[in-house]
Amino acid sequence: MASASSSQPGSAPSAAVQAFAAEHHLESGAAEYGIDVAGLGTLLADVFVHRGEGSETELALQTLHLEELVLARACVAGNERAWEVFLTRYRERMYDAAYNIARDEATGRALADSLYAELYGLTEHDEVRVSKLRYYLGRGSLVGWLRTVLAQAYVNQYRRTRRETSLEGAVEEGKQFSAPESHEQPPVDTRLESATAAELASLDADERFILAAYFIDRHTLAEIAKGMGVHESTISRKLERATTGLRKRIRKRLIGEGMSARQADEAMQDADVRDLNVNVNETLGQERDRWAFFKKSGEEG
Repeated sequence: MASASSSQPGSAPSAAVQAFAAEHHLESGAAEYGIDVAGLGTLLADVFVHRGEGSETELALQTLHLEELVLARACVAGNERAWEVFLTRYRERMYDAAYNIARDEATGRALADSLYAELYGLTEHDEVRVSKLRYYLGRGSLVGWLRTVLAQAYVNQYRRTRRETSLEGAVEEGKQFSAPESHEQPPVDTRLESATAAELASLDADERFILAAYFIDRHTLAEIAKGMGVHESTISRKLERATTGLRKRIRKRLIGEGMSARQADEAMQDADVRDLNVNVNETLGQERDRWAFFKKSGEEG
């Protein structure tokens, strides 16, 4: 298959994205796959288009899993070197993850192989490769994303099998996927829920306000900065410190609860906050009244 080109069609990168691409091109590993600085900028611009309007922020750029994102996009483009790297790093981890989900070696291997075919893009439409890796947008780790996709593929196949097999047939022939109902959604470790709830509650008022304004109410950094009467870069730094500090404290708490460092990292990579039994909206939303105060003050000014 052809190597990834140095540029890709899509939206033109903004000045901020172009500057980021130039600064981080070497560490991204893009050159190994034939992607130059301009190509990296175009790649990132396309990613943020798919993330949605307003997603291209300084914080979003700084927290990108850049090297893994570049690897995934190079695989999507059919770069053979990228696939070699991907297989070396992730194929065995995919098998391990699939086994842990299916609890059966043969089923797990079949599950992983099926996903690999989708990642490789064996299905072609109008001679264009279609790879599922195009949906990886660099928000979390690539291995965490792969585990999530495997889990969903298992759930889908289990549900499809259950629909197609009568109850009598299932008893006589045995289900291929015999996991109990609780396996349809991979359970979240209660230690992660309690650690997250405790650390969210321990945030100071300013941190809760900024996190609520940015993540719940979807205000931009510029809007929050204007409301608080400070520079946008100040809010960006405060937001980054709050999220980084929160993650470190949750990880430390998990280790204190008996997890190994690796288990703690994997639990945090794989979890979606929407799956946690934690009322994030209530915990952070208690600071929302402050936004109305800042807005009113700004209007009066």
